[in-house]
This record gives sequence, structure tokens and C-alpha cells, in this order.
Amino acid sequence: MEVASKATMKEKTNILADIRKNIVVRRVLSNRLAVTGCLLLSVIFLLAILAPILATQPPLEMKVTNRLKAPSAAHWFGTDEFGRDVYSRVVHGSRISISVGLAVVIISSTFGLILGLYSAYYRQLDNLIMRIVDGLMAFPAVLLAIAIMAALGPKIENVIISISVVYIPTVARTVRSAALVVREQTYIEAIRALGGKPWRIIWRHIAPNCMSPLIVQATFIFAYAVIIEASLSFLGAGTPPPQPSWGNILSDGRTLIRQAWWIMVFPGIAIVMTVLGLNLIGDGLRDLLDPHTNKAKQ
Repeated sequence: MEVASKATMKEKTNILADIRKNIVVRRVLSNRLAVTGCLLLSVIFLLAILAPILATQPPLEMKVTNRLKAPSAAHWFGTDEFGRDVYSRVVHGSRISISVGLAVVIISSTFGLILGLYSAYYRQLDNLIMRIVDGLMAFPAVLLAIAIMAALGPKIENVIISISVVYIPTVARTVRSAALVVREQTYIEAIRALGGKPWRIIWRHIAPNCMSPLIVQATFIFAYAVIIEASLSFLGAGTPPPQPSWGNILSDGRTLIRQAWWIMVFPGIAIVMTVLGLNLIGDGLRDLLDPHTNKAKQ
């Protein structure tokens, strides 16, 4: 009898789990913002992953005889002043933007989560950490990234470090605000009264409740990272040429905008699609994960 009852309990648990999964899937599919954003971002990710296959020519190959050719069947996005195929350079440039964005999200989310949680739990650390965070947030994001790049030098690794430093304070403040609310909950006080260790309370009970705003914030940081990487490369402080990046492709075409508009237009469209897709995903996730937003809409 006990074995049968355990089996029925497992079956009921599995059925409930399946029902919950179906509800989540339906809610996600019914959110047009999230679906549209996922489709746009999927295209960019496919370009980045399949860049060696999708590129029609080597991105660094120069042919002076093909200099400043307009878009055609041979060169879908035209060529630049060195005869390089713009389509191939844009496709390979997506790898830089996606890799920088992902790395920045991972680094800034990890360090921001740690700083935010410990700042919210330990009031002695709160003033120290938050004053440093306020000091970093006082600088405009691009200006701070340029200053860090000037100190470190133009490398992709340094681009990731500089943009991560810019957005760690944003994540730390977001996590801290959510953790402060959770810390004052009755069950946290009960765990503390029963002798629960601080690290266990922080990571077992507070951190999971801060994931929703962190995930939403991460999507927007991804978009900001793509924009700042392109800005740094455009200014000559980011990805060093001749390695293709959307920013340095735009920089190459700025002096030729009247003669060869395609050099700037196509990488610009790629940046717009990426940022738009990420913002739509962020808005959709915020609607799905934030109960207050759902109630307001209903």
C-alpha cells in the first residue's frame, strides 16, 4: 500500500509539473514582445554562430579593383574603400558584438549579484559598497568606458572589462533593492532566529528571490553592451582593426557616407535589430516575471 501511495504521489507531482510547464509556455507564446524579440535575436545569433559558412568572402580580403562597389549579386552589401565585402564583415562583426554582450552580462551579473546581496544583508558594508557604486554611476557610461579603455589599451578583453565595470553598479543596485525587501520577510527572520548561517540565508533564501529583476536587467545590459562596444570601436578605442566589428565598420564608412552609404547603413541595421530584439525580450520578461505589471494590465 505504501509503495502504491508513493507511486500515485509521484504521478500527481509529475502531472502538476507538466501543467505548470504548459502554463508557462502558453504565457511566453502569448507575449508578442518576447516572441518578436526572440525571433530577431535568433537571427543575430545564427549569423554569429554560422559566420564562416554564411560569409560569401573572407572578411579581411582586400581587392582594390572592387573598391566602393554598390550592393549587387556579387557583393550583397557592397564593398568598402579597400574592396572588402561589407556583408562578410557585418556577419563576422556579429561575433564580436554577441561575445562581448554575453561576457559583459555574465561578469556584471555575477559581481553585481554578490555586491548587492552582501550590501543588503550586512548594513556595515552597505554604506561602503553603495558609496563606491554611486561614485561609478556618477560618470556617463560611455565616458567611463573610454577612460578605462585609455588606461588598458584597445583589446577585446579590455572592452569586456571596461563595459563590465560600467554596469556592475547598476546590477548591484537592482539586486540590493530586491534583497532589502526579501531580508525583512518573516520567514527570513525565523530562519535567522533558528540559527541559520548568514551565507546559507543569503544564497539559499534571498538570492533566488532576486533572480527575476536580475534576469530582466541582464537583457537590457546586453543591449547597452552592444551599443557601447560599437561606440568604442567607432571612436577607435574598442575592437582594433582590421578585425571586423560593427563599430569600426561604421567608422570606416563615416567619411564616405555620400559616396558609399551602404558601408554605414547595413551595420547600423544590424545594431538596431540586435538592440530592438533584446529590449523586446526584456519588456516581455518584465511582463511575465513582475506580478505587479500583470495586475496593472488586467
